[in-house]
Amino acid sequence: MRGYGFLRVGGPEQQAHLDVPEPAAGPGELLVRVRASGVNPGDWRVREGSYGVDGPAVLGREVAGTVVALGEGVSGFAVGDEVFGGCPGMLGGWAPTARVTASFAAHRPDGVSPEQAAVLPVAAGTAYDTLEHLSLAPGSTLLVNGAGGGVGLPLVQLAALRGLTVVGTASPAKHDLLSRLGAVPVAYGDGVVDRIRAAAPDGVDGALDLVGGDALRTIAPLVPSARLYSVSDKDLARELGGSEVVRDRSTAVLSELARLVAAGELDPLVTEVRPLEEAGEALALVESGHATGKVVILP
Repeated sequence: MRGYGFLRVGGPEQQAHLDVPEPAAGPGELLVRVRASGVNPGDWRVREGSYGVDGPAVLGREVAGTVVALGEGVSGFAVGDEVFGGCPGMLGGWAPTARVTASFAAHRPDGVSPEQAAVLPVAAGTAYDTLEHLSLAPGSTLLVNGAGGGVGLPLVQLAALRGLTVVGTASPAKHDLLSRLGAVPVAYGDGVVDRIRAAAPDGVDGALDLVGGDALRTIAPLVPSARLYSVSDKDLARELGGSEVVRDRSTAVLSELARLVAAGELDPLVTEVRPLEEAGEALALVESGHATGKVVILP
C-alpha cells in the first residue's frame, strides 16, 4: 500500500510517499481501514528523531476507521466496528490501513464523524489526562501556557466543563477563539507575568505548559510546583519541581471524550482536512505553528 512518512531522520526534505507492505494486526491490536487520521506536532518530532525512529516509516499517531481484523487476545471489538484510537509506536496512521492498539481504542458513536474522532486520542486525550492528574476543585484557576494549540484548545473546554477558571497564554490571533471557548487569554512576551496576575488576582492553582523553555521558566513561579505539568519540556518541568503528564491511553478516556463530542460539550475544532496526497502540506501547517485547530488527513 502507499502511505506517507519519512525516509530517514531529518527535516521536511526527508518526507515522502512510501510503498510499504500491508500491515497485520499483532497481539492486542486492531487492523483498521482508515477513514481519517490526525496530524500532531509529535509527527514532525518523530521525523526529526526525537523518539528514536530511524525510518523509513509511515507517520501518523491516531486514526478513525473500520475494524477489518483482530489481533490475538483482543476482546470487546468485532470486524466491522467503527473505532478510533492510537497507533502502536506512534506510527502508521497516514495510510489506507493501520494498526491500532486495542487498549487505546474505542467505538465511534453516532454523531461523531471520523474526522472528529481521529483527532481525539493524542491532543484531547492529553488534555483529559492532565486534568485528572491536577484534580483541581471547581472554582480553581488553571493556567495553560500555550493555550491556542492542539492540546490547549480541548483543555480549555474540558476545564470549563469542570468549573475551572482558565487563563491561557497565546498569540493575539487566537485570543478571540480562546474567549469563545471560555478562557481568559493573555499575550506572550514582556509583561506576561503581570498580565497573568491581573487575569488571576487570587493566584493560579495549577498549570499545564505547552511551550517549554524560557516561557516555562517565566510562569513557573506563579504555580505551586506540585501542580506544574509540562508536555513540551519534561526535563525542565522536573528541574522546576513539576512533572510531565503521564498518559492513561485507555478505552475509558477515549469513550468519555467521544461522549462529550456527541453531546455537543466538546468541539474537536477540525479546521483543515487534506487528502493523503497532500499529507506533506498538512504536516507543514502543523509544524509552522499556524494551524488554528486540528488538521486531518483522509486516505
